[in-house]
This record gives sequence, structure tokens and C-alpha cells, in this order.
Amino acid sequence: LIGVYTNRHGERWELQLKGSGKTPYSRNGDGRAVLRSSVREFLCSEAMHYLGIPTSRAASLVVSDDDVWRDQFYNGNIKKERGAIVLRLATSWFRIGSLEILAHSGELDLQRRLLDFIIQEHFPSIAMNDSNRYLEFFSTVVSETANLIALWMSVGFAHGVCNTDNFSLLSITIDYGPFGFMDSYDLNFVPNTSDDERRYKIGNQANVGLFNLSKLLQALKPLLDPRQKQLASQILEGYGERYYIRFIELFKTKLGLLGENEDDNYLIAFLLKVSLLC
Repeated sequence: LIGVYTNRHGERWELQLKGSGKTPYSRNGDGRAVLRSSVREFLCSEAMHYLGIPTSRAASLVVSDDDVWRDQFYNGNIKKERGAIVLRLATSWFRIGSLEILAHSGELDLQRRLLDFIIQEHFPSIAMNDSNRYLEFFSTVVSETANLIALWMSVGFAHGVCNTDNFSLLSITIDYGPFGFMDSYDLNFVPNTSDDERRYKIGNQANVGLFNLSKLLQALKPLLDPRQKQLASQILEGYGERYYIRFIELFKTKLGLLGENEDDNYLIAFLLKVSLLC
């Protein structure tokens, strides 16, 4: 993360470099990116934006003279590739994992400070003096995550690595790695060749979203009182219904279906099943 930029429209963007090398958080990787994946992230993030799906954006792509060694298909065939750096932008890069790691390490004071900062900066509808602000925050993230994944499904987008570290607290699409779009309707579609267990197949994205939100709730629980914990659990239980309602809304719009008809849901399910058989 190299800084924050406010454009002429008053929009605040956090600037981040992908592929610039090691940082203190690079784990065992080299912190580099190859031209192939950098071009894909640049094009897809911009495509998602113009499809109306909340996403990070790409501002520039610079080709590097450095050689980067990658096993593209995870089959032991390592090849030298051209390196590249993407300057990407998002309203925030905080993820579910940003809170999860603090809760896991018992750094509750820092977690509370970070959470208050995130709410103050990015959730203006939540009052900072509201004793239920963390509960309101969680409710918003649950609702917006359901909306985001329904939008993914409406265009056949599979993220590829839907862990808590790749799920934005602002419910935008971030960290384009082994993503993909379905060429034909297949709920078992997996764009990640290393995902042997098909954990992140496109048909499982809504369930993985629920799993990640349960991890977020687990991270927030030390900051909630008993009543708030109970209410938060009820909010999480409503995630599936929120997702389903939004999913149906999007596909009704695609089909030009107006008003409410009990047969609409059947028609959508039937057409998707027909697509599966084609």
C-alpha cells in the first residue's frame, strides 16, 4: 500500500502495487507478479467495473525487466516469465482476514481501534457513538457480501480463491488470482488448477461466503455483549435468504420479468437446468 489519493470528484482511493517485490507480509513468496496474470487482472477488474460489479480498479501496468519463475499449471514444470507490476486501486483493502488475525492473536485493543477506523472511514451510516455499531457493521457486511456473490453468479464469475484474506470488508471484488468466467453453465467450474478438492468451485461460492462471514462473526464476538452475539447469529442465519432474493432479482432482470409471479423462480431454475444440459 503506497498511499491514498482523492480525485477531483472527491473519491478516496487507496493505491497498491502488486508484483513490486517482497514486503514484511510476503510469507515465503517472492512478491513478484508475471505479465500474464497482471494483464488478466487489469482487464478483468475493469470489465467487472463496467459490468456494474463492485471491484478494485487498475490504473496502470508496467512491464519489468526481471525474470520471474512460475509453475503455471502446478505440475512441476517451472518456466521463466516476464515480470510486471500493476498499480491497483480500491476504496479500501481491508479484508475479513484483517480482523481475524488480530482476534486470533488476542490483540483486542488494536482490533477495536482498527474496526472503529474502518467504520468511521467507510460506513458513514453507522454512528460512532452507537453502542451497537459493531452489530450494524456486521449486518451491513453480511448483506453486501450476499449481494456481491449474487452479482458474481449473474455473470458466471468464479473468483478462484475465496478465503477470508481475499474477501473485502467493503464487499468489493479484490485479489484477482486464478479467476475465470464460465463458457457454459457448470456449477462445478473451477478456474484454479491447484484447487483439487473443488472447494472454490463456482457453485460453492455462496456457501464459502457464509463460511467467511462466520469467521468474521467469530472474530467480532470478543467485542460484543451476549445480546449482540445472539442478534449477530440471527443476522448470519439470514444470509442465505438475502443471497437467494438478490440472485432471483438479478436473473428476473436479465429475463425482463416484471412484478411478482410465483412461477418466476421455477422458470429461472428451469432455464439454468436447460443450460446445464446443453
